[in-house]
Amino acid sequence: MNNLTFLINSIFDKNNNTACGAMKTLAELSEQSDEIYAYMDIFAEMLKSGNSYVRNRGLILIAANARWDKDFKIDEIIDDYLRHITDPKPITARQCIASLPKIAESKPDLRTDILKALKSADVSHYPDSMRGLVFKDIQNALREVEKL
Repeated sequence: MNNLTFLINSIFDKNNNTACGAMKTLAELSEQSDEIYAYMDIFAEMLKSGNSYVRNRGLILIAANARWDKDFKIDEIIDDYLRHITDPKPITARQCIASLPKIAESKPDLRTDILKALKSADVSHYPDSMRGLVFKDIQNALREVEKL
């Protein structure tokens, strides 16, 4: 098994430290080349996981590979991606929101969809302790995307 296959398998490891380490390495590799882009379908499937940590890793890796998306894979899953703006887990929602400016920068054709989803997001279902943070994240992402 080569190192890349090992890293892809490791993002599903039950040990969160191992999985997170693999995700960080894959995200770093995605900054350097399009080699990781070949696994976008796997990352897209991660968005459907019942495990919020797996969803987080999928969100991060999709955004990290947006610049290489010549096959319009993100365009095909953007609705699924944007649903995570109000993910049941506020930490996952915050991860999604934080990644949207990166996607919008690489995928200008999706900016309108991203802005619409951010503007219409209802964060009232979050506990008071998280609602303000998620709302602030949305406002920051809106500003960043609108500047593009």
